[in-house]
Parts: sequence; structure tokens; C-alpha cells
Amino acid sequence: MASDPSSERPIDRLLTIMARLRDPVNGCPWDIEQSFRTVAPHTIEEAYEVADAIERDDLPALRDELGDLLFQVVFHAQIARERGAFDFEAVAAAISDKMIRRHPHVFGEARVADAAAQTVRWEEHKAAERAAEAAAEGRAASALDGVIRGLPGLTRALKLQKRAARVGFDWVETIDILDKIEEEIGELRVELRAAAGSTARGPAHDRVADELGDLLFVLVNLARRLEVDPEGAIRGANAKFERRFHRIEALLALQNRAPTDASLEEMEALWQQAKREERESTAS
Repeated sequence: MASDPSSERPIDRLLTIMARLRDPVNGCPWDIEQSFRTVAPHTIEEAYEVADAIERDDLPALRDELGDLLFQVVFHAQIARERGAFDFEAVAAAISDKMIRRHPHVFGEARVADAAAQTVRWEEHKAAERAAEAAAEGRAASALDGVIRGLPGLTRALKLQKRAARVGFDWVETIDILDKIEEEIGELRVELRAAAGSTARGPAHDRVADELGDLLFVLVNLARRLEVDPEGAIRGANAKFERRFHRIEALLALQNRAPTDASLEEMEALWQQAKREERESTAS
């Protein structure tokens, strides 16, 4: 008879619950069917929900979302355990070893002056680890090693640019990036004109997408030089759009109307009203 998980330490209880959910005879059919690949999207989603709780400064929600994220780690570890690859204890041991290795100023005799110096030391440790991995694979190390492909596009662009900048591949002046942005807008305009009247998602559309990607990439570079997190900036822009559009809907509702009942000109006027109201509220 299986032990009662309610009497165990919380982490052991969670591991027991996960094992029971994956039990091929008495487990949950959905959990049994999952694999690393099918669970991965949920892991990413849970990480974003953690970030959202932090953004909202909602500590009870943060506690719950961290639990959901921990469950994802336990889920992956259980699948690996079933395959004989590793288990949760190995995951915890590996990250513990890594933290000790990367903090010799805390767990060893090394000394660092401040947080900035520690950041430099941290990057040096990671670079050394990446170089060792490349050597083990029989290839030359790259400054871009370790920037994983599964990151959100803006975040990955930022990391790639930071890595390139460390070896000197960077703009001399921030103003030069504005010139590049104007250049990319010009190239995008050319492709848009060339694609005018084309409805098929063919070569013309691909060229437009390519130029738009170049523009986004340079905008991330500008954000980096201005020390603005591009993901944070776009989240702020999303929240602002959502807030103002809700105001449009509310103002139309006062007239017993919906956005589908209003013209673009009417909604634009209400958008400007929402902007004015926000500025006045901030000023006061």
C-alpha cells in the first residue's frame, strides 16, 4: 500500500504526488502521456506567470506561481527518473555544485570588491565553462555559445548583442543606432512598396518579414545601449495599450455602444481622451 504523502516533508510530499500521478497503472491518464516536449510549453508559461505576479507585486499569487513552476521542475525530473537519466536529487545537487563553483568569494578564498566585480567574475566563470564544453565537443568556442534558441525573440536578441559587445562588436555612439534605425525603416519601406498589391505569402512577403526583423533587432540594440530591458518595455507598452483600450470600451459603453459600433475616427478621439485623462491623473 502506498504511503500517505500528507505526513512527509513538503518537497518529499510533492515528489511522491508526482510519482503517483505518473504511475502507469493508477496514475492520471493525462500526466502519464506527457513527455519533456509536451511539458516544456507549460514550464515556459509558468515562468511567465511568476514574472506577472512579481510585476503586479502580488505576493500570495507569487507563492502560488512559484509552486506551479516548482511542479514543472519536479515533472521533468520524474520523467527523467523513469528513463534512468537523473532524478530531482541530481537536479538539486547539480545546481548546488554550480552555485558553489561560481561563488568562490562566498564558499572559497576568493574576494570581490562589489556587485559589479562579481558580475564580471560570474561571466568569466560561465565563459570558462562554455569553452570547456566546446573543447569537449571538439569545436572552437564562440562568443555566442550558450544563448539558447528557446528564449523569447527580444530577449535572445539582447543576449546575442551583449555577447558580441563584450568582444568589441558594438556601436561606437548610441546616436549611430538611430541612423541605423532610419536606414532599416527605409529598407522596409522599399519592400512594402514592392509587395503592394501582392496577397500571396511569397518572396515579397518574406522580404518584408526579413526587413521587419532587422528593424526589431536594431531597436533591441538601442534599448540595450539605453539600459532599457526590451521585454520590460514591450510589457509596459502592452499594459498601456490594454488600459487605454479598456477606457475606450468604457466610454462607448456609457453610450450603450461597442467598438464595433464606432468608427475608427471616433475610437481615435476616445483614445486621445484616455491619454489626456492619464496625463492629468499623473500630474495631479
